[in-house]
Amino acid sequence: MKNQSLLSFAQKTILNEAKAIQKLNDFLTEEFASAVQDIYKTKGRTIITGIGKSAIIAQKIVATFNSTGTPAIFMHAADAIHGDLGIIQKDDIVICISKSGNTPEIKVLIPFIKNFNNKIIAITGNLSSFLAEQADYVLNSHVEHEACPNNLAPTTSTTAQLVIGDALAVCLVELRGFSKKDFAKYHPGGSLGKKLYLRIRDITSQNEKPEVHPDTPIAEVILEISEKMLGATVVIDQGKIVGIITDGDIRRMLSQNVDVRKLTAKDIMGKSPKTIDNNALAIDAVDFLEANKITQLIAEENGVYKGIVHVHNLIREGIL
Repeated sequence: MKNQSLLSFAQKTILNEAKAIQKLNDFLTEEFASAVQDIYKTKGRTIITGIGKSAIIAQKIVATFNSTGTPAIFMHAADAIHGDLGIIQKDDIVICISKSGNTPEIKVLIPFIKNFNNKIIAITGNLSSFLAEQADYVLNSHVEHEACPNNLAPTTSTTAQLVIGDALAVCLVELRGFSKKDFAKYHPGGSLGKKLYLRIRDITSQNEKPEVHPDTPIAEVILEISEKMLGATVVIDQGKIVGIITDGDIRRMLSQNVDVRKLTAKDIMGKSPKTIDNNALAIDAVDFLEANKITQLIAEENGVYKGIVHVHNLIREGIL
């Protein structure tokens, strides 16, 4: 098969799924909004269950709910009828995902959940199914055709289920007024979390703190830059930041063939150094460095020198 034919199949798949997702807008009713309100108001958790590919989609929705402030637990529909029903507590709401709504496991499971008097939200593509008839709320995920050429493998249908789950999650985010700060609480690890909570002080506290005085000889300036390994040193006069000397300044000075023995820090320092508040987010430093085309920033707090943050620090932390 030629590459062009493969690309054609891929494009048809994407267009098929895109059209199906767009069609979901027509299926949204007040029932969807009521389901969101009940999830938001419940004192319990949201239990999400399914079988087969729907179970995998359920796990993803659980992850999205948990990361955006809605406590959720995955319960496999097959395992539920073999002991895992104990997961469901008094005030929990159950979301059951099934394309057909008539799988044997679902038919066995639903009556037990109803016996517990827990509300059931169905995400199904079959509005006349057993699941749809038994549920308190029905969210229609119907698709005309699977992207699979045999119209068998769950493809478009599972994408539709996933999108409905995302829509529920986003609505709940809006209801909760879930902010970036809240998001950071649930994502402390990895580059995403660091972008939301890592501050300049977290970096400068781990770095060396290079500094010299205006009258410090150039030889000692070079030594300070080399030993502290941040590519620069700050020039301090009576406790105040008066300048910065970078390794670039040193190279430019040496290229001029001057007698370095007669020079001091004040002769080559930059007198308008860029600074950032030590309590600012590290991601703010990224924007500042890029905008000014520099590789290090002086961190200060109320005019007091706290250290240097280098672009390599931000790369190492994974936020650049």
